[in-house]
Amino acid sequence: MTGTFVNSGAIIVGSAVGIMAGRHLSEGIKSIIMNALGLSVVILGVKMALEGTNLIAAIGCVLLGAIAGEIMRIETWIESLGVWLKNRFRSDSSTFVEGFVTASVLYLTGVLVIIGPIQDGTVGDTSILYIKSLLDGFASMALASMLGIGVAFSALPVLIVQGTITIMASSLLFLKEPHILNAITATGGILILGIGVNLLDLKKIPIGNFIPAILFAILWALCA
Repeated sequence: MTGTFVNSGAIIVGSAVGIMAGRHLSEGIKSIIMNALGLSVVILGVKMALEGTNLIAAIGCVLLGAIAGEIMRIETWIESLGVWLKNRFRSDSSTFVEGFVTASVLYLTGVLVIIGPIQDGTVGDTSILYIKSLLDGFASMALASMLGIGVAFSALPVLIVQGTITIMASSLLFLKEPHILNAITATGGILILGIGVNLLDLKKIPIGNFIPAILFAILWALCA
């Protein structure tokens, strides 16, 4: 669990730095940072999606996942958790929920979320999670400078999800198979692209509802 604790801590520290820096930034600077971050996330999503060997299958998984997520109202549940946390800690941030949802989905989408905890749980290798901690920490600085303290609270779902995978690592070794990681990467890339669209304020996509797409990608890879 060491790697996951470090990862969660990096998100909190990065968010704290971002919040303090954000207080000294003009709205124009914040806007251009958001645009730069949005463009970067879009490029990352496109790159990941195109790394897949079967993009059509990835698109199918996203469609099925979106339908399942909409039926289960996952985005609503995530937003409700964000609202509860905001009220529980008496935050007056108008972007608390947006920051919490955006950061949570961003930090829990990608192969590092799978490989890192499994390596940590099986052989005690935390190097991958340390790399993810560095990436998430810097991302938290940028996001928190614009979206506020809600970004810091994304450390909670990261701790829960990655901690669970670490504990169950020996039973989840099959997820490290190349064809499964390939499917996760391609599908996750499309989800990250959606986050980029939200950050650019082009269209509001309930990206939380797309989370089941990752599970469909795993199932597809196992059956293919």
